Amino acid sequence: MRINTAFILCAGFGKRLNPLTLDTPKPLIKLNNIAVLETCINLIENLGIQKITLNTFYLKDQIHDFINNKKFKSKISIIEDGESILDTGGGINNMMKHTNEDNVLIFNPDTIWKKNYFNEIIEMEKIYFSKKLKNILLLVKKELSFDKNLNGDFDLKENLIIKNNESKFIYTGCQIMNKKLLSDYKDKNFSITNVWNDLIEKKELYGFETDNDFYHLTDLETFKKLQDL
Repeated sequence: MRINTAFILCAGFGKRLNPLTLDTPKPLIKLNNIAVLETCINLIENLGIQKITLNTFYLKDQIHDFINNKKFKSKISIIEDGESILDTGGGINNMMKHTNEDNVLIFNPDTIWKKNYFNEIIEMEKIYFSKKLKNILLLVKKELSFDKNLNGDFDLKENLIIKNNESKFIYTGCQIMNKKLLSDYKDKNFSITNVWNDLIEKKELYGFETDNDFYHLTDLETFKKLQDL
């Protein structure tokens, strides 16, 4: 891959997974005895990315300890949100201030990032650079979601993301973003959906479709079902 750095968003409270997340941060919830954060890091390392940055807030010491005790191949740094949680856009913007890279691969760790995403992320990166994009999202059709209660986020027309009443596609939790994209967002705390909506209005938000079945740690009920697989 041309991209050298990945971000993983690890600051959230994971309230929909209570009581599991009352004393364990969501990225450290285990499926098949492996924390979902570890599964995410394994995919990133398989992609050949050497530098990973996590942001933390809720139960941050546990994530620090987890990273310190594991012997991952990549260089992993942790950036704390600070006195209050920064939401997704604010968290990404804060991490961007600590990297010299222009383009970053960004993950939500609550998707089960199996190795079969490898080739699709490589293809998504090729489109990102060939079209000189600012942002591209990895999307999946709703019918491929294990959790059938998830609503669609977007629609897709020849890699261009649009919003309509159908919303056949779900955001998987993986995207590539250019650092300059967030330079105009001055609020410290904001959602990444604000950025996406602005790009959609300008017809500048792109997507790449995955054919993989989509497993996402949505809530306690889904977690219990995933354990039975």
